[in-house]
Amino acid sequence: MKGIQKRFNPLKKKKIKMDKDLKRILATDCGSTTTKAILIEKKGEHYRLIARGEAPTTVEKPFEDVTKGALNAFRELEELTGVKILEGEKIIKNAKEKEGVDLYVSTSSAGGGLQMMVAGVVKSMTAESAARAALGAGAIVMETIASNDGRLPYQRVELIRNLRPDMILLAGGVDGGTKKHVIELAELIRAAEPRPRFGISYELPVIYAGNKEAREDIKSILQDKAALSIVDNIRPVLEIENLRPARDKIHELFLEHVMAHAPGYPKLMSWTDVPIMPTPGAVGLLMQKVSEIEGLEVLGVDIGGATTDVFSVFQGVFNRTVSANLGMSYSVSNVMVEAGEKNILRWIPFKIKTSELRNRIRNKMIRPTTIPQTLEDLIVEQAIAREALRLALEQHKQMAVGLKGVQQERTISDAFAQTMTGETLVNMMTLGIIIGSGGVLSHAPRRNQAALMMIDAFQPEGFTFITVDSIFMMPHLGVLSTVHERSAMEVFERDCLIWLGTCIAPKGKGKKGKKIMSAKIVKENGEDIDVELYYGEIKRISLGVGEKAKVIAEPERGFDLGEGSGKKVEREVRGGVVGLIFDGRGRPLELPEDESERVNLLSEWIFALDVYPKERYKELLG
Repeated sequence: MKGIQKRFNPLKKKKIKMDKDLKRILATDCGSTTTKAILIEKKGEHYRLIARGEAPTTVEKPFEDVTKGALNAFRELEELTGVKILEGEKIIKNAKEKEGVDLYVSTSSAGGGLQMMVAGVVKSMTAESAARAALGAGAIVMETIASNDGRLPYQRVELIRNLRPDMILLAGGVDGGTKKHVIELAELIRAAEPRPRFGISYELPVIYAGNKEAREDIKSILQDKAALSIVDNIRPVLEIENLRPARDKIHELFLEHVMAHAPGYPKLMSWTDVPIMPTPGAVGLLMQKVSEIEGLEVLGVDIGGATTDVFSVFQGVFNRTVSANLGMSYSVSNVMVEAGEKNILRWIPFKIKTSELRNRIRNKMIRPTTIPQTLEDLIVEQAIAREALRLALEQHKQMAVGLKGVQQERTISDAFAQTMTGETLVNMMTLGIIIGSGGVLSHAPRRNQAALMMIDAFQPEGFTFITVDSIFMMPHLGVLSTVHERSAMEVFERDCLIWLGTCIAPKGKGKKGKKIMSAKIVKENGEDIDVELYYGEIKRISLGVGEKAKVIAEPERGFDLGEGSGKKVEREVRGGVVGLIFDGRGRPLELPEDESERVNLLSEWIFALDVYPKERYKELLG
């Protein structure tokens, strides 16, 4: 390592020992616009969130010091709680009655987060594995370069030179296979002489995770032009994807190169008791913990103003994707372009001209911080959100796949074909829990609105728990879980997650008004409720937060709840703010082409779930 890396390596800091209970924990997430701080305390036998403070992030001019924003957030916590956290600009350690903290952890996506470029030999195989490794580590993948991507060499060189990523991940070839193509990619990187965004006097980190037989060649090409790191091959053989070594190295270099050169981060790293993690990487880690502890397959989404992140754990495999052009403010026009006006209009239960929809969307793009002022504005925004979520999930399904090119008979020409397909791992029938976050979901005026947005967009099948993150503290808890899992998971369960309820949706198609399922709900207090579900309707049954019940459901022939067509299913369900949602609209969900019929149907669903205030909604319909 060169320059600052020789003097300061945060990964070599002494690891904090968790051999005693912690009294008070401080955590921050330094975002691109806002630094969010939370204070956790042990109350009785359990850890609880005490307060949340926030302040503008100060990584850019005029401050150019991320710690200034963090200190402002700490001071807000002090005002809210009466706990003294700071002595001047120093965090007080060893918590006492109303003073100090035992542990400080942080995540960061300030300065645009971790921006990477990946390169691989075959676009649909090693390049895609490299992209999964980078995304799983919390990076934004700016571009993927492959030997078969159709670009000419000079175009690839120009691309690498102009993008200025924080680091490059180079992969290609199975161990013992051909070296030619991965060596060519390394030569392109050398020719481009890319410079990092931060710390322009330092060399760009390049991670090589390809054919081990080519390591010496890669060294001779790149060692004097980049800060080269070599890790195990991400595809040692076609049948195995080994992403962990590359992801670990990305985290390490994120601290040593990117964060160490970003304004104020060396000081912030000296405060934290464990290494800073990229925000999305910490969220992904928490999703994996939830899947492991609950024994459920998980789908999580964070819909922001500019991007939408989707996380999933299916069959024990973690995946993350970033839909960089799908968001609710800065990128809202991209949602309109990608989804099409017709797809947004189908979710709006009143007549609106296409030109008016376009103008509303453009106004949101040029005034990104505005929030809906009328019920009409809110309905339009939530219609856009449905399409942003739907498109983000579609993109995620394309990346969250089984290994491509495995156990297939292939010719030499197939090795470079871009049409190889892997089965998506995303299975809505086996999905156990959806976790939604982001302003449009977390701050929806009614929780019923957040539940319906996610059900409409994701169309879960069978039995699925629906939850939302109350104030987006998943990054804080993700990094905390690496050193004190108990406190992280207790706060996650009690203060972070808001349980909306359980969605019960038979998969199948039928005729409107035809009976598709009978069910009996057996509550813990012994009360029984019989439910009959007809095609095209939604029903809501009250089941409170913390309440559980047994549902014995028998779908009609042609409809499936997870055991096969017409097969009876018995499951334990959890209640929530919304309760139990019986969704009989069929899968895939289709809306009528006729405008009047569609508006009437949407209104039926809105009234059934009590999504909007009834009187105001009726006034809107006229």
